[in-house]
Amino acid sequence: MGETFSQLDSQGDENKSLLHHDPASGSKAASYASNGSSKSFSFCVPCERAAGASFVTCPTCQGNGEILQEVEKQLVALIPYGDQRLKPRHTKLSVFLAVLICLVTSSLTIFFLFPRSIAVQPAGLNSTIVAFDRTDIQLNITNILNISNGNYYPITVTQLTIEVLHLSLVVGQVSNSLLLHIGPLASEQMFYAVANRICNENTYKICTWLKIKVHHVLLHIQGTLTYSCLSRSEQLVFQSYEYVDCRGNSTAPHLLVPHPP
Repeated sequence: MGETFSQLDSQGDENKSLLHHDPASGSKAASYASNGSSKSFSFCVPCERAAGASFVTCPTCQGNGEILQEVEKQLVALIPYGDQRLKPRHTKLSVFLAVLICLVTSSLTIFFLFPRSIAVQPAGLNSTIVAFDRTDIQLNITNILNISNGNYYPITVTQLTIEVLHLSLVVGQVSNSLLLHIGPLASEQMFYAVANRICNENTYKICTWLKIKVHHVLLHIQGTLTYSCLSRSEQLVFQSYEYVDCRGNSTAPHLLVPHPP
């Protein structure tokens, strides 16, 4: 019987030693405990200090709890779901204003940068100089072009190519490199001169016979205007028909035709 009681006592001592809690580990476990029914969302509770252990204040417990300093860098701060820091302020208003600003900016950009038409209108002859050879007619004409820019950005006229025809035959050509700047919604007037040589016998008779009262020659003018804007280059083709008095010199001033709104 004595041996039996001694064995029971030894087993009881072992069970007590296994169930014994370390104060430091108990404090550490208490620091991780959380109370789901707490309305203040304090995830740390006051813990008892253990001898030889250093603690720091828990950053997410409103100063009510402590954690071990040696595990401070291994823990992730827990923020309660109802914390004000997790509630976005004016989120809908900020998103609405951002979308509105983007829409307004894109609309204005498209409106001002949308390419509009550029009108080229021949305004007729400004002056003519006539000279006669034995069989040819030297006819130097100066014409006027009205150029209207309908865009909200400036353009630059870089080249003008002119070809003059009489009775389907080319009688004069000219190509000029220019640098004419035209502002937004503005119009400019440009002069160009072409030297023509007509070698038609019937036309020569019309221009030299004194018995004929009307000395007009029909010229077909074809032109190409090259302009650049917004780092791109475009070409405009125009044409006109002009009656020129080939009997003598003439000058007829022309005013700039305003661009219709």
